[in-house]
Amino acid sequence: MCFNGETMKITFLGTGGGRFTTISQKRMTGGFRIDDINGKNYHIDPGPGALVRSYQFGIKPTTLNGVFVSHAHTDHYTDVEVLIEAMTRGMTRENGVIIGSRSVFKGFKQWGPCISNYHRGKSDKLVLDPNKTKTVDGIKIKGTKTIHGDPTCVGFQMQANGLAISYTSDTKYFDKLHEYHKDADILIGSVIRPGTKSIKGHMCSGNFAKLVKEVNPKIAIMTHFGFKMLSENPANEAKYVQKKSGIRTIAAFDGMKLEIDDKNRNKVKIIKMKNKFAKNNQNLNHSINNDSNDKQTVLNSNNNQNTFIKDFSYKHENKKK
Repeated sequence: MCFNGETMKITFLGTGGGRFTTISQKRMTGGFRIDDINGKNYHIDPGPGALVRSYQFGIKPTTLNGVFVSHAHTDHYTDVEVLIEAMTRGMTRENGVIIGSRSVFKGFKQWGPCISNYHRGKSDKLVLDPNKTKTVDGIKIKGTKTIHGDPTCVGFQMQANGLAISYTSDTKYFDKLHEYHKDADILIGSVIRPGTKSIKGHMCSGNFAKLVKEVNPKIAIMTHFGFKMLSENPANEAKYVQKKSGIRTIAAFDGMKLEIDDKNRNKVKIIKMKNKFAKNNQNLNHSINNDSNDKQTVLNSNNNQNTFIKDFSYKHENKKK
């Protein structure tokens, strides 16, 4: 499939979440990037390893125009200051925007702050609250409500050029959650547990299936997996969500890049990024998984839904220079 013109990309530099996945690095915890959204690049929730994983998958942190930190938990903010330094050329230039919750900037009870006054000094700052909307770089950014351990935790919806990307961040499922993510084309959910038993402040697969059905995006993406989710295989959980919701659903994996055709946004290309740290790209880091996500590449929303479910596992393309 040929992608013409500007191609928006979402690259997952870590799909692990929760303290034990983070400590063990059973999955990476570098968050994800959204690149070429209205010509700008943002790093979302840069947890432990975000800087290193960027270079591992051939992405330059110095090309950032903004960072977003949803709340003051370590698996979401640990690498934010060093990415700010990359964005500002070692704090020598004024550049970019820092977006985050109140706890990230100001602290709230025992949470935060996460960014020093020094590291806030060269960039614009946006404290995001639920339903607060701000236009940055021609991108409309709206805060979305969560219910989580950090009470100021916030997700977002980004809109530019007729495309809306929503990110739940960490939250329990609640009745009006879908209203905050209404009209999303791409819905990215933090889904820490498999099945139908959630834990406090987080969603399980059953919760996410309900949310996806209510929001009705073009595509849903699961990420931020805990130990129990990984033991059950996220790809199988994504099949479950897709079957329940009727919406094509992907379990993200470390080093996964989605390219959205700017001329036909019903087309999405999935690429497995080359691991630049592996000799001959053979000996992959232990947390780059090769689970049953591994059988075929191009998704098209015009495909028959049943066929899509049947052929859900993808074989990733290796990114070639």
